[in-house]
Amino acid sequence: MGKATGFLEYGREETGHRPVGERVRDFDEFLLPQDAEALRTQGARCMDCGVPYCHAGFVVEGLSIGCPLCNLIPEINDLVYRGDVAEAYARLSKTHPFPEFTSRVCPALCEGSCTLGEHEPPVTVKEIERFVADETLKAGGIRPRAPVMRTGKRVAVVGSGPSGLACAELLNRLGDSVTVFERADRPGGLLMYGIPNMKLSKALVMGRVAVMEEEGVQFALSTEVGKGYPVLDLMKEFDAIALCAGATQERLIDVPGKGLDGVATAVSFLTAATRGLLDGRPVDARLSAKGKDVIVVGGGDTGTDCVATSIRQGAKSVAQLEIMPCPPKARAKGNPWPLWPRIHKTDYGQQEAIALFGADPREYLTTVKEIVGGGGRVKGVRTVGVEWREAGGRLIPKETEGSERQRPADLVLTAMGFTGPERTLVEQLDLRTDPRGSVWTERDSHKSSLMTVFAAGDMRRGPSLVVWAIAEGRRAARQCHEYLCAR
Repeated sequence: MGKATGFLEYGREETGHRPVGERVRDFDEFLLPQDAEALRTQGARCMDCGVPYCHAGFVVEGLSIGCPLCNLIPEINDLVYRGDVAEAYARLSKTHPFPEFTSRVCPALCEGSCTLGEHEPPVTVKEIERFVADETLKAGGIRPRAPVMRTGKRVAVVGSGPSGLACAELLNRLGDSVTVFERADRPGGLLMYGIPNMKLSKALVMGRVAVMEEEGVQFALSTEVGKGYPVLDLMKEFDAIALCAGATQERLIDVPGKGLDGVATAVSFLTAATRGLLDGRPVDARLSAKGKDVIVVGGGDTGTDCVATSIRQGAKSVAQLEIMPCPPKARAKGNPWPLWPRIHKTDYGQQEAIALFGADPREYLTTVKEIVGGGGRVKGVRTVGVEWREAGGRLIPKETEGSERQRPADLVLTAMGFTGPERTLVEQLDLRTDPRGSVWTERDSHKSSLMTVFAAGDMRRGPSLVVWAIAEGRRAARQCHEYLCAR
């Protein structure tokens, strides 16, 4: 490494976010611009550890160890320290097609497995990745690279989310002719409509899609395979199919009052907000948080995005209910390094709520018992505290006696996760599924039960992270290409 003692000399310093009072007034990205010299110093903290788990890319006991893309993180950190951003991007692009996305939305699995993180705050790998991506973008270094020759094989990629884009990008580089089918009016899947603009600028998504189009990838928008576009036509027109349509079946709330006006899923709420922003028109009042008491049911990243979006729309109040207990502040005994740390964190949405309303919006060990209405609309929710008790080898939530209360609510947003892929396409192709309802594939393979059909991302793996979806898409692309070349 260029600075062998850097980890002893420098502490972790993050670029940070725009001030809360400023950023909540718009939907622009909340990240601050980065300073090149500060990032060089952070790159110097990479400690030449010898066994860098940061890019290990595997799973133990359901938790990730290192980057699923196996990015060459120590090399990239060292190159940034040396001031060679162009070469850092060249190394990064060997394993990663879209660093401008993950450096904004990934929870940084790499940092959770950083060797320095055993005893000190880990290296700012995520910020270094954003610096490399953004500096390369500013310098015009992300240019179309069309394949040298074409194989004559045609592949249909269904879904333009992170796994679909990654699959299409690599298949095209390998020389196959790729058409991406997307049922929405814009490409990007959850990158476009599932993640709000202040977290991931849609200009970045559209910019990357434009590069892919120049490279030869075709996008068929507002085209839903299995409905508007028959599956049989897809099978006839293409040599192979890569299913990358995600796990878009949302887990719905099942309590009295669930059908009242003012109860909406997180995805419908976030989609309406982003579409209104991009189209330059007001959001439908039924899906707007303006002037309303908002209850978000679910404590994950999507729930946080709902909190932050509600604040920007002018919510009167925001509460976020989480049925699980609050994670510990430090690693628990059964969660050692280099596993991903299951610890309590305060994300950007909660930081904003604390600054504006004076308290963290999250309430743990709390669930909704009933949604109360009047005149067909939501007026409030009845909640109850829960305790987790073991029964038959499983943990089951039990109501806490005397904890029931009623809260005012005009808008209830359910951010309770996803149960798997939608059934239409899976059933029309008559694909085998696993016990979770995801598309079944052979072990360590992306080939489905149908010879010419491959699956990747959340559709195969189950609901997961953007970085895992990208890794899945790339692996599926390689296997699909190998299959086509062997025919």
